[in-house]
Parts: sequence; structure tokens; C-alpha cells
Amino acid sequence: MKRFAFLAVLAAAAGLVFSGCQNSSGSKVKLAFVANNVSNFWTICRLGAEQAVKEQPNIDLDFRLNPDKTAAGQKQIVQDLLAKGIQGIAISPYDPANQGDLLNSVVDQKAVLVTSDSDAPNSKRVCYIGADNEAAGEQAGQEIVKALPDGGKIMLFVGDMGAQNAIDRIAGIKTAIKDSKVSIIDVRTDGANTQNAKNNADDTITKYPDIAMLVGIYDYNGPAIVNAVTGANKIGKIKVVCFDYQDATLKGIKDGVVTSTIVQNPFEFGHQSMLFMYKYVTQTDHSFVPASKKIIIPTRVINKDNVDAFQADLEAKTGK
Repeated sequence: MKRFAFLAVLAAAAGLVFSGCQNSSGSKVKLAFVANNVSNFWTICRLGAEQAVKEQPNIDLDFRLNPDKTAAGQKQIVQDLLAKGIQGIAISPYDPANQGDLLNSVVDQKAVLVTSDSDAPNSKRVCYIGADNEAAGEQAGQEIVKALPDGGKIMLFVGDMGAQNAIDRIAGIKTAIKDSKVSIIDVRTDGANTQNAKNNADDTITKYPDIAMLVGIYDYNGPAIVNAVTGANKIGKIKVVCFDYQDATLKGIKDGVVTSTIVQNPFEFGHQSMLFMYKYVTQTDHSFVPASKKIIIPTRVINKDNVDAFQADLEAKTGK
């Protein structure tokens, strides 16, 4: 499977790609990944987790989506996994500020807890594996300023303001635009509901005829914004910057609807989370855990100059 060269270097440097580590009991190590919704983003993450199993067959993988798209849905999934004797859980917490007891219950039951995609720094998690969301927000902010050199009003869209990745990305955007003439009107939430996301974009275009840009914070926000801008015949008049790489977002870049998107690498979220937890469970020496308790997987800016190459690599990974 073809990967970006810098990711291979990153994985090796982190000490996460290894072999020969065996569970002392001889049985497979039961590990899980718990997503916070059912977005296509997690399809790529699952492929990464499955790649880890190919590299270390002693992993028994249980990958769970969260069709309920709520903290309550995640709680049910985590409790079910714990009841089945799971030994490690990597989770993208839906509402980390209010899920402390649930997250800590994983550790209290002697399982390894890793956060991915969105962190819960005040929990007992061993490590966060994912993007530096504040830095990614700054990347987005820089793209916003570049697309609006004379400034303008922008609206931000996200699933839930309580998620740490949302908090960090928005903070990064604000840092990057603070000395510009760009102003944020508001942040609209949609509860990870794609129809709500589309409605929010439509309503903004109607309510603010002078809106200069729509900014999607979560991966499904990009396609929702593309549909709204296209439907309103505002291509080129309303700029778009977003995150991640659903098909409609990448097509939006090619069609001139989307200026750029900040992409994470969910493949490596799943891949490195599984290998990290396996190593933690099967080894008594945990000195490989970074002092920061974070393993950062870099984000990239995708625009019209590199979208074709990026999409070709993505298709090679997914087999599509």
C-alpha cells in the first residue's frame, strides 16, 4: 500500500512499526477503535487499523462507528466493549469535557485508553494520536487570509462546539486571522447531521448577502457547503475553505468552488493507534510513550495544484 514518504518516516521515528511482540498468554490482544460518528472519514481510519492487523496479526480488532452520533451512543459502545474484556480502546470522544467518567472507566478497568482525532487531555488517556488541531486551524486561517486579501465576513460550521478538535481548530483560525481584515460572524453547529449542515449553509447565504466565505470545520461540512454555494449560483463569489477530503470536497476544488482544504491522515490515526496500544499491552517497558503524551500526525493543505496527486494516492489506499 503506497503511503506518503513522510508518514513512513514519522511512524518509524515514533517507534510504532515493529514486529515480534507477543502477548504472554499466547492469545490475541483485543483492541478497539471507537469513532464519534459514521462519516466516510472513519472508513479511511478503519483501513489504517486493518493495516495494523496485517502487520501484527496478534491484534483482535473491533472497529466501532457511532450511528447515534451522540455522547450517549459512545457510552453504550464503550460499556459494551468493556463488558467483552477489551484490552485497549482508541476513541475520538464526542464530548470530552463531559465524558471524563466514561473515559476514565476504561483505565479503571485496566484497559489502555488512547484518544485520536479529538483529545481529552484531562482524562487518564495514555496518549493522543492525531493531528495538532490548533496548528491545523492556523493552516486553515492562513488559507482564509490568502483567499480574502481584502478581508470580509466569514461563517464557520461544525458539528459540536464541545469537541476538543473543534475548539482547537477554531482557536487556530482566530489566531491566524487576528491581524487581517477577516471577521467571523458566528459559528453554526449541526450535531453531525448532514442535512442540518446543508441547511446552515443555505441559511447563511440567504441571511448574509455580503458573506465572503464559508468555512467547514468537519469533513462533511465541505460537501454541504459546496452544495449550498453551487445551488445559490455563488461559485467564485463566496469562497470556501474546509477540512478533510470527502469526494465532493475534492471535486469542489477541481470545479473552483473550494479554495483549499486542510487534510488529516485518518489512515495513520487507525494504524498507529492500534500498533501503539498493542505495544503498550504486550510490553512492560512503556518508555516509548512520548513525554508530551502526544503523537502528532501532520496535516496538509490540498488545493488545485496538488488535488489530482492527492486523490490518486487516496484511491490507491482505498482500492477505489
